[in-house]
Amino acid sequence: MSTGAWIVVAAVVVALAFGLRRLTTDGRFRGTDPAVEVRGSDPAVEEGALAPVTRPGAELVAAVGEQLGERATLLQFSSAFCAPCRATRRVLGEVTGLVDGVAHVEIDAEHHLEATRTLGILRTPTTIVLDAAGAEVTRATGAPSRDQVLTALARV
Repeated sequence: MSTGAWIVVAAVVVALAFGLRRLTTDGRFRGTDPAVEVRGSDPAVEEGALAPVTRPGAELVAAVGEQLGERATLLQFSSAFCAPCRATRRVLGEVTGLVDGVAHVEIDAEHHLEATRTLGILRTPTTIVLDAAGAEVTRATGAPSRDQVLTALARV
């Protein structure tokens, strides 16, 4: 085979691998680690100690004038041009109707850039599950299914 054919084959293999990776990870909830080890950044905190856990998700919900759910809050980051965001909005709205004590709050990532950066949102839609106190339990990028959201809420 010629060099050009090898390049085409390599490009197809890379694209296929990327597509399969996205297929297996989109919409899947993964755990988060809210406690971060301090590495000498604050002299008042002892080396190796756990940093105080902040709740930026709860602060953001309050800043946009919404209330946390009694049991959990589904915090969705979306953007105006995002088609999967509309499907995610529908799924999360359906789940909040099914499960008592769960609230759905949608945040426009473009209008809340500082919060988007603070929470590490890299793409839309991103759904963060907050517990009753506003601490992050899990998150998913991409459009989750109803069953995936219900399973994530079962952990709360």
